[in-house]
Amino acid sequence: MSNTPMAASPLTRAVLEIDEYASGLGWDQPARLFALVDTARLRAQEPSLAAQLGLDEAEETPTGLTPIEQDEIPTDKALDEFLATIAWPDAVVGCALTVERLMLPPSAEAQVPQGLSGAKLTKWVAEHPQRQEVRMTVAVLRDGARESAVRLREKDSPTEVLTGADLVPGLAEALTATFED
Repeated sequence: MSNTPMAASPLTRAVLEIDEYASGLGWDQPARLFALVDTARLRAQEPSLAAQLGLDEAEETPTGLTPIEQDEIPTDKALDEFLATIAWPDAVVGCALTVERLMLPPSAEAQVPQGLSGAKLTKWVAEHPQRQEVRMTVAVLRDGARESAVRLREKDSPTEVLTGADLVPGLAEALTATFED
């Protein structure tokens, strides 16, 4: 969490911590899923796991959220289909996902040829001269709070990460649905 502003909310800090972790792995990585757990509760209920995660024992009253990376996301299933299969235990207060995608600026929307979908649309975007490679990290809590971080590959720097609650609304909604019964 070295580049994470301490004044930020616990959810924002968790998103930026995950973004920093993903950045350290480099680009062209698979999507990664994280459970978010209350740090104080984790230390109280699972001290050995907390120790494995290197949580600061010297901190008297830990606050915030601890991201715990989950098993690898299967590559043979669409991301939305995979997310629809997830059910979290009560100890998980939120979840986060980091994924790389190609994006176009809003000005390119008018250029999209009519009738393209699926693989053809993906190919068209991949060949567009204004495409941008981005890494999106989106997190949601059970209570509906959400946060996102977006990092452009061409501006790959911790000071160039854009954050906001509604940057990737579709992905936030898909993650929120993993908490519905």
